[in-house]
Amino acid sequence: MFARWKPAAINTRPLEWSRAAIGMALGTLFSVWLCAQVFGMPVALHLIGPLGASAVLLFAVSSGALAQPWSILGGYLCAAVMALAVAHVLGRTLGSACLAAGMALVLMCWLRCLHPPAGALALTLVLADPASVALDWYELGPVMLAAASLLLSALAYNNLTRTRYPKGPSEAPALLPATAASDSLAITAQDLKLALAEMEEFFDVTPEDLEQLIHASEAHARRRSIGQVLASRR
Repeated sequence: MFARWKPAAINTRPLEWSRAAIGMALGTLFSVWLCAQVFGMPVALHLIGPLGASAVLLFAVSSGALAQPWSILGGYLCAAVMALAVAHVLGRTLGSACLAAGMALVLMCWLRCLHPPAGALALTLVLADPASVALDWYELGPVMLAAASLLLSALAYNNLTRTRYPKGPSEAPALLPATAASDSLAITAQDLKLALAEMEEFFDVTPEDLEQLIHASEAHARRRSIGQVLASRR
């Protein structure tokens, strides 16, 4: 059982860690600064926790399904609406905050915009500081401004540092030789979608990413096999 706790290897280089760290710092700083200019520093600082968590996704794992534009915008909107509605009906208590987070999760799943930091956002909006409470439903303004500014920062920084973002579902997978492409048993994105649906679990990866990974693995295996055959003939 304890062997399962062993951390998985990170398949990225320290240079990529540094790139993501700088982007996270700059993106979060810009988002909080812009929000503070419009709504005041107390309101902006109250959102810094969820924004920091979102920044990890948008800059460090930007290819993941949970880090795409609709995930952060839709997730923040779902969390804010649920949190403010629950606060109005049940008051601002710990129990209502947890209920708002759970309801936000259901709404995000339904609208296909699951974004984990939005759960923290729902909690913080119910248990808000006096400056945020005074905004009432106008709290949607700083929430969406912060989300949009962080997203714009990720769009600019990731692409300027040669990391394609957002990850589009229509991107073509790695090309294979014609013989492999015509194989009726080749795995496609549709096959992977069906397999993911059967597993009925959350996976932060798109079927297209899996298809590209499988095709690349097949190409490497094919090269290794050819290399072994050539080596045996020497």
